[in-house]
Amino acid sequence: MAVMLPTPMIKLGSRGSPLALAQSHLVADLLARLTGEEFPIESFVTSGDRIADRRLQDAGGKGLFTKELDEALLDRRIDAAIHSLKDLPTLMPDGIVLAAIPSREDPRDAFISPKAANLMALPKGAVIGTASLRRQAQALYLRPDLKVVTLRGSVQTRLRRMTEGVMDATFLALAGLQRLGLQQHVTALIDVEDMPPAPGQGALAITCRADDVKTRELLARITVLEFEIAVAAERGFLHALDGSCRTPMGALTRLNNGMLHFLGEVLSPDGAERWRREEIMALGGDPCGDAAAFGRRLGQQIRAEAGETFIKSLEQRGW
Repeated sequence: MAVMLPTPMIKLGSRGSPLALAQSHLVADLLARLTGEEFPIESFVTSGDRIADRRLQDAGGKGLFTKELDEALLDRRIDAAIHSLKDLPTLMPDGIVLAAIPSREDPRDAFISPKAANLMALPKGAVIGTASLRRQAQALYLRPDLKVVTLRGSVQTRLRRMTEGVMDATFLALAGLQRLGLQQHVTALIDVEDMPPAPGQGALAITCRADDVKTRELLARITVLEFEIAVAAERGFLHALDGSCRTPMGALTRLNNGMLHFLGEVLSPDGAERWRREEIMALGGDPCGDAAAFGRRLGQQIRAEAGETFIKSLEQRGW
């Protein structure tokens, strides 16, 4: 009779925010159920966590929530890092790979307001609080009369600012509210046709060292192929547009009976212009590769339509 060898324990790394830790405990529990082992979590304060007074695109954009975790991986202080997938840069640092996508909650945005039942019901000139350039652009595309102010901080902080009357409404990812048990604060859910979410929104991502074969093999056992495929298309779209926090874009992929339904868009930050692609494709023998190529192709089409000068101006200046 074969003897089952214990799975080597790996140390997980996470941001220290309540949402990040809740997500990391979900992953630790998945691994524990699979192996019978415990998986300790070390928390980190990232560069993005330290910046509370301005938008991330003004401080460097994507990577601010991953830098310290990447360094801990490469220094071998941790063996795997857990992220919200939408925080990951499209190009991973040398020596680090995206090893698993184990979970994806409902990717929609939630509209939260004590003053209106939905975005269109807000009074003229109402104030929306958000740090997301995508949400700003999408809201202004639908309601150009609104005023947008910067709102940063944890989910709990943003909800508290709402009750203090700093703004009339805000948006939060439904997935984060669900994982924190705070979905009772949702006023309305945003239709993805109106506001496609950030690429990868709602999905968790686990990274590890490229040369850590044992950890990669373990993490592969908890990845979900459906989520991998969908995210591959969305990140392909992001990559084609060199997407960063400076580029207001949304993308969502849905799988149905072997068909990939993709919706993606890029906007100007003031919402005055929008370029959109919506297309369906049948998956082939390499579903993740096919999905990534599909997303890249649609992103390249938008890049060509919007014009290279316009896209470059978004990447460089946030406008």
